[in-house]
Amino acid sequence: MLRRKFMQQSLLASGAVLTAGISATASAATSNNLLDDKPFSLNYGIHDGTFKNLAGNDFIEQIKFAHSSGFRAIEDNDMMARPVNEQKKIGDTLAKLGMSMGVFVITTDDWHWKTSLTTGKQEWIDKMLTDCMTAVETAKRCNAKYMTVVPGNYERSLSVEFQMANVISALKQAAAIFEPHGLVMVLEALSDNPDLFLRHSDQTFMVCKAVNSPSCKFLFDMYHMQRNEGDIINNLDRVWDEVGYLQIGDNPGRNEPGTGEMNYKNIFAHIYKKGYKGVLGMEHGSSLQGKEGEQ
Repeated sequence: MLRRKFMQQSLLASGAVLTAGISATASAATSNNLLDDKPFSLNYGIHDGTFKNLAGNDFIEQIKFAHSSGFRAIEDNDMMARPVNEQKKIGDTLAKLGMSMGVFVITTDDWHWKTSLTTGKQEWIDKMLTDCMTAVETAKRCNAKYMTVVPGNYERSLSVEFQMANVISALKQAAAIFEPHGLVMVLEALSDNPDLFLRHSDQTFMVCKAVNSPSCKFLFDMYHMQRNEGDIINNLDRVWDEVGYLQIGDNPGRNEPGTGEMNYKNIFAHIYKKGYKGVLGMEHGSSLQGKEGEQ
């Protein structure tokens, strides 16, 4: 189901761009004459567990299976928590297969789920900056360029403006760590709970503009943005020059594109037409269980 769905969506996207509609090629998305290992028109990135039923629990084997199924990227939120030798093994596997490493989350103790950067307190800034330095070494081992940052929860004792200033100041310091290495932290606006400080595209866009660094960009997760604000294509256009990374997932349910209310055929076509060459992280589940959900 998963590979067939992405084959269909990817061909519909490229077909829509070329013909302004669903072409004969796109209509044949599930045709048997398509090679299983043919790369997609867009660079979808799997995560650990995407192919656990078809390839087993070993992430390395899942990566190899994904490559044989046409995927050319992965992402791994928990990369920093993996042993150093495992990080390197994943990086070596990706290099051998010619695959890209997408994002991992910058954190060692889940400070990003706490009231942290918004407070302006030095203890939180120091914790984040220490993790940023660790992230540089992690990125080298797994061949990553992009890393996710979530600035934590609202500090209810401060105005939104003071919190915004605190977040921007902390992120400028983080960007200074990443710039010499050509690495990029991507800020993710989330919909998990209303306590999170960063929730909307205009807000995240403003932070990126204020930090004003090539090492601070926007992770536009379409699932979260659909829940928080909708108007995906227009908002994506508005923030495009600060977008560093994209993630996908349908709503409701956070499963694969095509299972919810979002018109991913048009969204993918729009992204394809804009010339996006980066990873589209598949940070979602599967609507079907077991092997059926992965085929």
